[in-house]
Amino acid sequence: MTIATKQRESRDSAPTFEAPEFPADPKLPDLSKLFDPQWIWHNCGAQLPAGHGDPLRIRIHHFIHSIGRSATVSYELGWPQDRYLPAEYFAATIRRNGSLQVNRYPQDQRLPGLVSAARPDDALRLVSEHVLTVPGRRARVQLIRYRPTYRAVLRHIIGKVRLYARVVRPADFEPFLAAYQRSRQSGFVVPELAGFWAEGGVMWLTEVKGRNLRTLVRKGRAPDPDLLLAHIDRLWRAPCDSGQVRAFDLLRAYRRAMRSFRHNLRDFDGATHTLNSLAVSLDPFVEAWRPSSMAHNDFYDDQMLQLRDGRIALVDFEEIAPGDPMLDIGNFLAHLRWSAHFSRQPRADNSRQYHDILRDAALARFRWNSRSLAKREAVCLFRVCTNAIRHPKEDWRERLSAGLALVAECLG
Repeated sequence: MTIATKQRESRDSAPTFEAPEFPADPKLPDLSKLFDPQWIWHNCGAQLPAGHGDPLRIRIHHFIHSIGRSATVSYELGWPQDRYLPAEYFAATIRRNGSLQVNRYPQDQRLPGLVSAARPDDALRLVSEHVLTVPGRRARVQLIRYRPTYRAVLRHIIGKVRLYARVVRPADFEPFLAAYQRSRQSGFVVPELAGFWAEGGVMWLTEVKGRNLRTLVRKGRAPDPDLLLAHIDRLWRAPCDSGQVRAFDLLRAYRRAMRSFRHNLRDFDGATHTLNSLAVSLDPFVEAWRPSSMAHNDFYDDQMLQLRDGRIALVDFEEIAPGDPMLDIGNFLAHLRWSAHFSRQPRADNSRQYHDILRDAALARFRWNSRSLAKREAVCLFRVCTNAIRHPKEDWRERLSAGLALVAECLG
C-alpha cells in the first residue's frame, strides 16, 4: 500500500500527499522520513506562524539524492482557497553523518543571497545598490523557479521595472557570469545584464517578453529549425579555450545517472535488463567522448522564447562551456522524444513531428552522420530519464522504465 493510498483512506490524519516509495539507502537510514506526510508536516508546520492551520496538500517538487551521502526533498504546501494564504516551500536535507535540516523558503545555506533577494524590502535595497536607484516604493517578488541548494530565479517588479534575479552559490557566480558573456556570442537574443551582487551570488537580467518555445512546439507552431541551427552554430564557432574554462563532463553526468538507476531499479527486473543492455552500448561511447568546441550543453526547447518579431531569445545559459555541437542537438531531440511519449494528444504528435523536422534539418545543414547523432540523442535521453526520479510521482518506476525503453528505441 502506498503512502498516497493510506492518505486517501484516512484524510483526517494528514493533508493530501501523493508521493512515491523509494528503495532504502543503507547509509541514509532516515531517507523514508522525507516521504512521510506526518513527519513532513510536523517539521514544516513548526516553522509557520500560528493560525495557518493544516495545509490542504503537500506536493514534492524535487528529490536530489547523492546515494550514500545526502538527500534533499523540497515540498510545496498548499492551503484551502478560503484561507487566502500563499503556498509555502520547504526543503529537508539528511546527510550521512546523521544531520537533518529543514529550511523554510527562502532560507538556504548554500544560497546565502536568496533570503535578501526574496524579501521585498531587501530586494528593493539590493536593486538600488547594484542595479539602479529607484524611488522609495515597494518591490514585488515572484518566485519563478527554485532548486534547493543549487539555484533560484525570481522576478523583481518595481513600478514599471521588471528584472529577473538569478541566484546561485557564491562559488558558482564567476563561472555563471562567464557563461552569460559567452551566450552573447550566439545568434540568439539574450537578456541584458542589469547588475550583480557577486558576494551573494545574484545576477539581475532584464525581462525578455516572448512565448515559451516548448509551448509553441506542443501547439504545432514551432519556429523554422534552420533559424535555431544558425543561431546555435554561431556559439559553436566561438573561441574555445579549454585550458581556462571547465569543459562539460559527460562521463560524470552519465555515471551519476547510471548509479541512480541501478540503485532505484534493483528490484525492478524488467527495467534492470534494459539498463544492462543500454550500458553495453553507451558505456564505450561516453568513455571515449571528448569536447570539441564551445557548446550550450543543455540545449532544448524550454530554454528559449520566441519574440513577437520572430527572433529567438536564449534565457538559460549557465552550462555554456567546451562541449560537443552534435550533443547539443542530441539533447534537444531527446527532450522532444520524451515530451512526445509522455504528453497527451495533440501535443505528443506535434513534439514528435518537430523532432523529425529538427533532426533532418541538422543532418542536412551540418552533414553529420545519422548514427552518430542518434547515439548522442540516446545518451542525452538517458540523462533526461532522471526526471522520473528528480520530479517523482507514484508511478516513477513505470515512467523510468518507459524512458529507458525509449533510449533503446533511439539506439535501434
